[in-house]
Amino acid sequence: MRIRLLLAMLVLAGISACSTLNINLPAVTEAPSSARLAGKIVWHDLLTTDIEGSRKFYGGLFGWAFEEVPISLGFGQSGNYLLIRHKGELVGGMVDTERLGTKVNNSQWVVLMSVDDVDAAAQNVVDAGGEIMTPPTDLNERGRIAVVTDNSGALFAILQTRDGDPIDTSAAFGSFMWDEVWVPDSAAAASFYSSIAPFHPVSLETGRDSVYRGLAVDGRPRMGILQRPIEELPPTWASYIRVEDMSVLDRVEALGGEVLLPAANRDIGGQVALIAGPSGAGVVLQTWPAEQE
Repeated sequence: MRIRLLLAMLVLAGISACSTLNINLPAVTEAPSSARLAGKIVWHDLLTTDIEGSRKFYGGLFGWAFEEVPISLGFGQSGNYLLIRHKGELVGGMVDTERLGTKVNNSQWVVLMSVDDVDAAAQNVVDAGGEIMTPPTDLNERGRIAVVTDNSGALFAILQTRDGDPIDTSAAFGSFMWDEVWVPDSAAAASFYSSIAPFHPVSLETGRDSVYRGLAVDGRPRMGILQRPIEELPPTWASYIRVEDMSVLDRVEALGGEVLLPAANRDIGGQVALIAGPSGAGVVLQTWPAEQE
């Protein structure tokens, strides 16, 4: 897979595979809970070939602001990583893949899942049929991370935070609110993810003789699992950003993006639409009734 996706984009932030380098990335929250919430998606990183276009796109859609974090890779090389803020709060990061010299467009959003012990979880990934793209690596303030794929090939990362995970809060408009993995075999996916975090299955009746399936920890839903809607679609994680209404779609093309699927009602509530940013990375927009929080 193109030299393991360029060593998983050098651990999602211009990180060299050389273990002698001392790399530091900021923590995923400025208000850590002091506890690890295993199974929670605690961060989202955008891999993009168009850093300036992506800044304009997401800034124009959601009012996101960006903060550069220069990273030294040694031997005179440097990487470029940006923190993403929404109304002052951290919501994710952005990796400039052009600075890494990649020859292929691997633009995508990558989720980081909290685990109690990243080394043990990485071994469980392998035992459950997944693959390690980048082995456990220390990022100082951020913690210890490994980039992996699940047993269907969907890329994600597991993170053992140094100081604790973000507390659980309701998603603000313009922030990430939910994450799903789209796979060819939902039962196999549930088994895989339950091997790396203390998940238990949950289901929600949609009112249309169908059931939405997910995984929870201690009764709190942490991720969804969907049978991929199109057979040709590679297994992937899909991240949802909460919006107040779907008028946001009117600005997508003018800002350099594309509406892949127009707004539609969702069985479990609200409306959804699928869009792509300037480099092609897809993300889902979701309205969500306050009474369902």
